[in-house]
Amino acid sequence: MYQTLLFFHLLSVIALFAGGAVAAAAQYAALGRKRPSEIATLLGVARRGVPLVGSGALGSLGFGIGLAEHLGLAFRPAWIQAALALWVLAMALGGYGGGYARRARELAERLAAAGDAPSPELQTLVRDPRSLWTSTASGLVLLAIVGLMVWQP
Repeated sequence: MYQTLLFFHLLSVIALFAGGAVAAAAQYAALGRKRPSEIATLLGVARRGVPLVGSGALGSLGFGIGLAEHLGLAFRPAWIQAALALWVLAMALGGYGGGYARRARELAERLAAAGDAPSPELQTLVRDPRSLWTSTASGLVLLAIVGLMVWQP
C-alpha cells in the first residue's frame, strides 16, 4: 500500500509542476507580444496547464494525506502542518494570479476577433505585476513544500 500511495503522490506532484510550468511559460511568453491574437493563443496554451494543476494539486493533497495516515503520522508533525498551510497558500496565490491571465485571455480573444489591433488595456492586463508576482510566489511556495517533504525537519 505504501508504494502505491507514494507512486500516486509523486505522480500528482509531477502533474502539478508540469501544469504550472506550461501555464507559467505561456504567460511569460505572452509578455513579449503585442497582437491580441498572439496573446490569446499563448494564454490559451496556459489554460491547457490548468487541468494538470488542478488534478495534481488534489492528487498530491489526497495521496499525501493518505501516506501520512498510512505511516501513522496523521497531522501531528509540524512539517506536515506547515506543508498543508503552504499548500492552501499556493493554491490561493495561483488562483488569484490565474484570474488575471484568464481576464487577459478573454480580452485578447475579443480584440483579436475585432481586428487584432494592439491595445494598451490588454498590455496593462498581461503585464499586471499582481498576476506575475502571485503566480511566481505560488510556484516558490510549492518548491518550499517539496523541501519540507524531502527533508522533513
